[in-house]
Amino acid sequence: MQVERIEIEGYRSIRRLHFPLRRLNLFIGENGVGKTNLYRGLQLVQAAAASTLTRELAAEGGMESALWAGPRRKNEPARIRLGAALGGYAYGAETGLVQQYKVDVGLRRPTGAGFLLEPQVKEEELVFTGGRRPLVLLERRGPHGFARDEEGVRHDLDEDLLPSETALAALRDPGRFPDLHAVRAAMLDWRFYHGFRTDPDAPLRRPCLAVTTPSLSSDGADLAAVFATLRWIREDTVDLDEAVADAFPGARLVVPEPGRMASFGMVYEDFPKRVFDAAELSDGTLRFLALAGALLGYRLPALVALNEPETSLHPDLLPPLGRLIARAAERTQVWVVTHSRVLADVLEEAAGAVARVVHKQRGETLIEGISSLGVEMDEDDDGMP
Repeated sequence: MQVERIEIEGYRSIRRLHFPLRRLNLFIGENGVGKTNLYRGLQLVQAAAASTLTRELAAEGGMESALWAGPRRKNEPARIRLGAALGGYAYGAETGLVQQYKVDVGLRRPTGAGFLLEPQVKEEELVFTGGRRPLVLLERRGPHGFARDEEGVRHDLDEDLLPSETALAALRDPGRFPDLHAVRAAMLDWRFYHGFRTDPDAPLRRPCLAVTTPSLSSDGADLAAVFATLRWIREDTVDLDEAVADAFPGARLVVPEPGRMASFGMVYEDFPKRVFDAAELSDGTLRFLALAGALLGYRLPALVALNEPETSLHPDLLPPLGRLIARAAERTQVWVVTHSRVLADVLEEAAGAVARVVHKQRGETLIEGISSLGVEMDEDDDGMP
């Protein structure tokens, strides 16, 4: 299922943003305008499916740190609302079936159970909109609510459901609740890449266990296994070889046949008989190779999100990186947050991406050309609701 729409409300510098997603989604803006909050909002939607949402908000400093700090309407509750609409596809064609999930997180009621400042799930909803009228598949208000099974029969939520848990993650019975399972599985398949360690002890620089690995982990620890899977299992490294040659003219990637461990290295034109292993490569070279592993894996995740992938790369590597991202967008949905105009220009030219400019107005993060409700605006509009 492809993500058709994202909703983020009440989170840090985001008061209210609803916006549609495309196959390739490109957000560009200066430092400090809230681009990373957009990226993080998408991660928190996934956290709802993984049952880690409240824990991750607590780790950010708790609700007092994560909540929108600007003015609220009188009697408006202090809430963070996150949501995603996932569209159905079959055999490459849109089916028109959409699952809309929303979750609200707030503080504990004075008389409620839980720790004083912990984030708690207040409301949840999953609505199917593919029929003649919307059908509520999951509804939760505090500890109470229901979920519909595969026959459409309502079942009350288990009283043991804690306010720190999401019902989407807790109802783990794919046979009984197939729609919830499908949405949860789609969200859990998203993969986020926010920088890669390249210090001497970084996982990228070490061999890893030789296990067939279709997609790169978020920390890149299995990069060698990803390359070995392409070279020795799929037996097809054409795209990978082209990406390396594009970025490093005259160089080639070497992936030895693994034994117990998988490894890789680079051979350069000036030293044709010398293999430079991962521990010897420059930080920029290693980061580019990690991005290549993330974007050219044997099987890509349902969504690949990159937060400022240009970080620490030489300017000459940005056009090859843009072409690499454009190639990945032919296979999966991609989300890119960047402050590089060069990278954005390459993506616009190579893939027809539309760069959405992120800016801040009176402390609020806004997306140029989109109102807070996700409506396309005229150029004279200022983006305020």
